[in-house]
Amino acid sequence: MTELDDRARTLADPAVRDQRRAMLGLSHMIPLRDYAAALRESTGLEVPHFDPLDAGTAAEVLFLFEKPGPMTSEAGRKAGSGFISRDNDDLTAQATHQFMRRAEIPRKSTVIWNVIPAWNGTRKITPAEWHHGLSCVMDLVRLLPHLRAAVLVGRRAGRARPALEQAGLAVIESAHPSPIVRASRPERWNAIPAEWARVQPYLSP
Repeated sequence: MTELDDRARTLADPAVRDQRRAMLGLSHMIPLRDYAAALRESTGLEVPHFDPLDAGTAAEVLFLFEKPGPMTSEAGRKAGSGFISRDNDDLTAQATHQFMRRAEIPRKSTVIWNVIPAWNGTRKITPAEWHHGLSCVMDLVRLLPHLRAAVLVGRRAGRARPALEQAGLAVIESAHPSPIVRASRPERWNAIPAEWARVQPYLSP
């Protein structure tokens, strides 16, 4: 990966999206590619891909957000990327990209996912969606043999804490890097990089 590849909002470019899709057959991505495909088949929803520029199955830290946004969907009014990625063309992804750098967290140590695996046109999360999503997260954890910690991003993602701690992971919580949080609770939004930096002890030298 070059510095040119690792820039915010690059997935706005169809050529970049094509390059990322071509990388889904790399060894660190195959189990996660198949995991997402199985979720698509079982739910009938447009479950996005993991970003192959991230660590894939080599991840030491899982950044677990709440629910994908519309820019992960390729079927919306404004076509998105089809990926869960810090490189998506929206403000939350841009902030995530910037905050990861400020926290000095190597991209090749992380994987990003959501408790709810697919965008379905609403930010609401039903109890049934939550319980199914948490079960899916625990299936994902079993595919990540090097995982040591999870960062739960947002209040609703924080509800996954007991299950992840029971799985033996260190758990850190932060606010969500969305424009909504930035406008309503700027002090929480500005604190996110320092909160994310608390994963440093769980990263390989």
